[in-house]
Amino acid sequence: MRILIITAGSRGDVAPFTGLGRRLLDAGHQVAMAAHPSFATLIDGCGLDHRPVPGDPQGLIRDWSRAASREEAQAMTRAYADGIADGVAEAVAGGADLLLTASGPAPLGRTAGEALGIPVIGTYLVPAFATGEFALPHARSTAGGPGPEANLAAGRDVVRRAEGVFAGAVTRLRAHLGLPGAGASSSSSSSSSSSSSSSSASGDVRPVFHGFSPLVVPRPEDWPSRVEVSGYWWPARPDGWQPPAELADFLEAGPPPVFIGFGSMAPGQGERLSELVAAAVRRAGVRAVVQAGWAELSGWGDDVLAIGDVPHDWLFPRTAAVVHHAGAGTTGAGLRAGVPAVAVPVMADQPFWASRLYALGVAPRPVPFQDLTAEALSDAITVCLSEPAHRRRATELAHRIAAEDGAATVLTHIGAEGAG
Repeated sequence: MRILIITAGSRGDVAPFTGLGRRLLDAGHQVAMAAHPSFATLIDGCGLDHRPVPGDPQGLIRDWSRAASREEAQAMTRAYADGIADGVAEAVAGGADLLLTASGPAPLGRTAGEALGIPVIGTYLVPAFATGEFALPHARSTAGGPGPEANLAAGRDVVRRAEGVFAGAVTRLRAHLGLPGAGASSSSSSSSSSSSSSSSASGDVRPVFHGFSPLVVPRPEDWPSRVEVSGYWWPARPDGWQPPAELADFLEAGPPPVFIGFGSMAPGQGERLSELVAAAVRRAGVRAVVQAGWAELSGWGDDVLAIGDVPHDWLFPRTAAVVHHAGAGTTGAGLRAGVPAVAVPVMADQPFWASRLYALGVAPRPVPFQDLTAEALSDAITVCLSEPAHRRRATELAHRIAAEDGAATVLTHIGAEGAG
């Protein structure tokens, strides 16, 4: 089959699909990924075809912080969504027998599938169906406190807002593809009864697979039957990748360092964060590998090494702990490596994953980014490393996650559908 994977956003929204794509490729399918141009090298390096989707998520995050008003930020987001819609239309026009779509651009993928008669499967990296068991990522606080009804209400609000981001882009895409105005397929789920939690970012609830471990977020019992938690889809390593000599030498020169990185967060704050991290590392008395990320962190001191992009599956097992922003992909990579974590959530789904790390016992209490100081980070690193239960629990969980094969679940479903 010709399979097109549609995604948008930061590296964490792209990298897991390289692993899923490689597995599909190895199974004999033709695989292309529709993603922003900045990820062409990553996708091509993993042996997959790249179909460009307009948009600069790094610039968008930076511009949000500079927006003079909420209206200006919303206008930026609408323009970003429109660009993705144009890219999805062009990518699908390149040919596909099956669409796999991340949760963000799912409304666009469903629209393209409807127009061209192409089956669509949801492949989501975060929980995207309202449930009474927990509040979804991005949930706002609700009156009445926690509980099943409040969780459901908050989850439905998350879904409405997620669909709303792409509402205008969907309208434009439907017109471009010759479809009538938004029909039942894009609104049927939102009309669910108060006792149902099927309202979700997947519209009419096509098959949806969530690419995280059920050990980390168990599948809620009140999710629709065609919605699964498959297990992680681990990012593929670029063909021929070798660790930089400087990094290999640093790792061999002393005890395992602490990894510190904030991924796609905090662009433009590199100087401030680099000073903060250097002070925290000195205060905690540890060595550190600092990943530049979109903040462009630098390494200050003999016991600190700054690096660019390095596969987390190679680096994390060689560290004493991982300090990160608690993005879905980095959270999974740390759990896979069996090392304890310090979560510094910034925005979006990150507080959700940070709270899961704490609840699982592999991390001390999260340090919200807005509260981050050298002292707070140093104290959290010290607690993380000095409490044996964190590493013991991380090791146990890693062994259990290693027995899972999230990609195989998706491949089995695709094989069965193809045979049918």
